[in-house]
Amino acid sequence: MDTKKLQKSEKAGFAPLSMLYACLVYLFLYLPIAVVIAFSFNTSKTNIIFEGFTFEWYAKMFDNRQLMESFQNTLIVAGVSTVFSLVLGTLCAVGLYKFEFKLKSLVSNSLYIPIAIPEIVFGIAMLVFFSSVHISTGMFTLIVSHITFSMPFVAITVRSRVAGFDRSIEEAAKDLGANEFRTFMRVTLPMIMPGVISGGMLALTMSLDDVVISFFTAGPDSTTLPLKILGMVKKGVSPDVNALSTLMILGTAVIMVISQIAQNRLEQRQGGNNSES
Repeated sequence: MDTKKLQKSEKAGFAPLSMLYACLVYLFLYLPIAVVIAFSFNTSKTNIIFEGFTFEWYAKMFDNRQLMESFQNTLIVAGVSTVFSLVLGTLCAVGLYKFEFKLKSLVSNSLYIPIAIPEIVFGIAMLVFFSSVHISTGMFTLIVSHITFSMPFVAITVRSRVAGFDRSIEEAAKDLGANEFRTFMRVTLPMIMPGVISGGMLALTMSLDDVVISFFTAGPDSTTLPLKILGMVKKGVSPDVNALSTLMILGTAVIMVISQIAQNRLEQRQGGNNSES
């Protein structure tokens, strides 16, 4: 009885400290984002002192042609690289799980190389490669670099989901007459879809805010938004950049909520199917 009281008192004393710690962590993470959102409504161009409230920067950002072009390039690169990273990463994860072949461990461990090495080393390596094969930097080299960098993250994320996959379900589908492609599309892919969604979100996020790799592989006509903002830092970031960043934060939050809802529904559906079986 005394032990239970002691445990309850320890939990009661620890709860306020843990809550305070959590609040400080979230304050440290989201205070800069809150500042960016607040200054997107600032009437001043200096972004130093908040002088007044206005929505004009949300309209004026569309008049900034260079800013909107860089934002368009960012969306194109992020969208294309995410799709290819998802396809290649998912196939890689499933292939490493299902098939046995020589040098499998080497191929598996090589997925961690782009993750372990610094981004600046990866960017220089991609630049040297493109220069050696005489490919000019531009949208193509930028997209290829983002795919190469993001694909291992997708493969590792999907592989963690595939590791807990019950292969007897695939065998049952094959016994019922399904071929390899139909089994993958109707059985395997729906079962690992939560991992695919998580990998896609990770690849999309990394592509949207990448600076280092894009710096080495982007051409003069393929400047992305992070590179554009980096070039504006010396002269000062205008409030229309804060307005565009606010809209990107809102869009990212919406995508995250939708993906989380989709993951929860898939998990519930799979849990219901497992309980019925």
